[in-house]
This record gives sequence, structure tokens and C-alpha cells, in this order.
Amino acid sequence: MAFQITKAVIPAAGLGTRFLPATKAMPKEMLPVVDKPAIQYVVEEAVAAGLDDVLMITGRNKNALENHFDRIGELEATLEAKGDTERLQKVNFSSDLAEMHYVRQGDPLGLGHAVLRAKMHVGREPFAVLLGDDIIDERDVLLTRMIEEQSKRNANVVALLEVDPAVAHMYGIATVEATETDDVVRITGLVEKPASGTAPSNYAIIGRYVLRPEVFEVLENTEPGKGGEIQLTDALQTMAEDSASGGVFGVVFRGRRYDTGDRLDYIKAIVQLAVERDDLGPELRPWLKAFAGGLD
Repeated sequence: MAFQITKAVIPAAGLGTRFLPATKAMPKEMLPVVDKPAIQYVVEEAVAAGLDDVLMITGRNKNALENHFDRIGELEATLEAKGDTERLQKVNFSSDLAEMHYVRQGDPLGLGHAVLRAKMHVGREPFAVLLGDDIIDERDVLLTRMIEEQSKRNANVVALLEVDPAVAHMYGIATVEATETDDVVRITGLVEKPASGTAPSNYAIIGRYVLRPEVFEVLENTEPGKGGEIQLTDALQTMAEDSASGGVFGVVFRGRRYDTGDRLDYIKAIVQLAVERDDLGPELRPWLKAFAGGLD
């Protein structure tokens, strides 16, 4: 039976240790990318794909996430009194984006465990999982395409990106077979962060998934893997081998993706997004060219 997918799950319980000391008291998901926190880009992507019911999996010291998507009456009143309608609209926009829900992960047992915490909220419907470290450019369609394929095939769908084989050991990597659709492959195997030189392909899983609810039962029976954590990749490997679960397919993404999980890539993401902004790009682009020229 085909369901209309309306629910998105966003795991956001990580400690953000790569960004210390900035993330000592502030969630890494709240780090600004130009003038919006990284997590807002992800929620906006979910809403644009028709997913207006968003469950965020959080942890300790993550209250700022809830505050960001909530109303702040004092701030709104101050902006209104000043007649600052532009900033007031931006503040209200994040408050009205989606129907937001929150549950704590509790024990830090990995991505698979975080997704499992969504079981009671999701119920018996397909749903999407969006990781906050990956920002997909709003001009490039990915999640909507994945939802289309999930509905068509009644399967589990992940996003794939072709990466340089030299960095394949940093990702979950898929073994794939071609399908009748150019940008869709059937996944026959998955391995989490294979040792250098052993990756079965250069198709890397990036942080977007559209899953059948059967994944919860699989996760409940998935033993801890690498790092003693319950790996979502291991559960998907089980489902790829089980036709009753619909199997696993990959949508190959060839658009613009910004990685905010690494310090250098985070800086690159800010620059890439800023140079294309109408309000920042015209002044930033010539400055960047002059600055880069001065480094020669």
C-alpha cells in the first residue's frame, strides 16, 4: 500500500566535538551558515518536499534547537516596535516552518539507535531521515525525487554520491546494480567506512534516506557494529538482502551538496552559498578574487 509521506526525522544528538570549543555550549546544528543555522536549511528542505511533520532526535544541551523553532515573544515585540519588518519576518518564518516535535536519544548508541527512537512517532508509515551535516542546495531536487521512487517501488531509498575512491573510506559505500531508470540503482550490499582500498564502489551514502517502517524491527535486532554503535548502514544491509522489506535503492545525486560536518568544508559551504546570494555575492565575489590573487 502506498502512503503519502509526511514525516521527517532529523537526528541531532551529536556532541559536535570537531567544532570545539565553539560547540561547548552551543549545538553544532546551530552554527550559522551565512545567516541561518545549519539545521534550518535541513528543516526547510523537508518542508519543501511536503514533509511538514518534523521529529528532531536531540540530547543534552540541545535546548537551543527547540528555542530556534519556537516563538520568542519579547524579540518579536521589540522588532515590531522598531518597525523592523524584514527581520521580524525572518524570525517568524523559522517559527512557522513546520509542526516540530522533539525526543531525546538518551544513550549515544549511534545513528541507527537515533532513528529507532522515532518509532512511536512515525508508526507504520514510510518516513524520511535527514542528517544535519549535509545541506542540499535548494535549487537541486533530491528529497522529492527520493520520495517519488519510494512511492513507485515501495522500497527503501537512500541518496548516493559518486566520490573520489581515495576518500571512500570516510563514507558508507554501496555495491550497486543498474535499473531501468538512469539515476536509480539497486543496492545489493553496504559497508560502513571500509578500509582504504577495499571499497566495493565509489557510491557513497549521503545524509538522506526514505525508509519503510520495517526498518524499526530490523534496527531492534541489529547488533552494535563499528564503534560499539547501532549502525543504520548495517540495518539497510539486512533490508537489501530481504525482498519482503522492499529492498534498498539509491538515487544518484549529481547536484550541489554542502558538508557542514568538517571545519574546512563548513567554511567552504559558507563561501559557496554566500557568493550566490543577491545581497552578498556582488561584493563578495570581487573581494574573493582579489584576496585569492594576493595569496599567489
